[in-house]
Amino acid sequence: MNLLAITKVLQFILSVFIIILVLIQSKGTGLARSFSGFSSFYRTRRGLEKFIFILTIVLSIAFVANSLTLVLLS
Repeated sequence: MNLLAITKVLQFILSVFIIILVLIQSKGTGLARSFSGFSSFYRTRRGLEKFIFILTIVLSIAFVANSLTLVLLS
């Protein structure tokens, strides 16, 4: 298997994981709540929520790096 095929497969896997992580994070927040004037109290992320948030950032950076690699290889 050549490097271009590996990066294409990795791109697909990263995109699926990013979609799943974003959907997990947005659970419980509705569209009406986002646009309403209601503002809840500020709270920090802790535990698993913080881990998922950081993992989303790391996978997004890997996704961008992999996209640049795909552009350079093709």
